[in-house]
Amino acid sequence: MENKITRLVKKLVAEILKKKQDIGRYVVPVGVSARHVHLSKEDLETLYGKGYELTKKKELMGGQFAAEEGVALLGLKIRAIDNVRILGPLRKQTQVEISATDAIKLGMRAPIRESGDIKDSAPITIIGPVGTVHLLEGCIIAKRHIHMSPTDAKTAGVRDKEIVSVHVDNERGTIFNQVTIRVHESYTTEMHLDTDEANAANIITGSTVTIL
Repeated sequence: MENKITRLVKKLVAEILKKKQDIGRYVVPVGVSARHVHLSKEDLETLYGKGYELTKKKELMGGQFAAEEGVALLGLKIRAIDNVRILGPLRKQTQVEISATDAIKLGMRAPIRESGDIKDSAPITIIGPVGTVHLLEGCIIAKRHIHMSPTDAKTAGVRDKEIVSVHVDNERGTIFNQVTIRVHESYTTEMHLDTDEANAANIITGSTVTIL
C-alpha cells in the first residue's frame, strides 16, 4: 500500500512540475539526504554476522532501498554518531556519506565527492551489533547532484555529468552552483542535498528548485 501511495504522489508531483516549466528553466523537486552507509557483503557480515541479509524498509530510486538496520560511526574523536541508516542493495565497496557538520563532530576531514569516488577519501570506523569495520578510505561528503530520467534530461536540455546551477525561490533566495546532472533510466528526477545544504537554504524534502 505504501509503495502504491508513493508512486501516486510522485506521479502527481511530476504532473504539477511539468505544468510549471518555463522556457529555458526546469523545476526539480528536492530530496534531503541524511547520513547513510553503503556496505559490501563482506563488511555487512562482519557487522551483523555470517549470512546476514538486510531488511528492506523503504524503496528508493534506482533500485536502492533504505534498510531497517543501522550502524554507528566513529572518527578520530571519542564521540560516535549512532543509528546511521544502511542503504541497499550491497555494493562492491563500502562507502559512508556524511555532512560537513558530521565530519566536524567526528573530528575528521571528508572530501566532497560523487558517490563511488572514494579513492584517498577519509578513514572511518563502522560499528555494528556483532563486529567492527575499520576503513582506511571510504568516507565522503556527497557532491550535490540531480538525478534525472533520460526523458526529463532531454526536456530540460541537460546531459549526464553536466554541471549546472539551480535557484531556490524562497525567503533565503539561494543559488547552488556546481550541481552535477546524473542521468539513468532507473532514476526519478530529483535533486539531492545533504542536511547542511538543505538547512542553510531552508529546504525540506518536497521543496523545489529551478535549473538556471
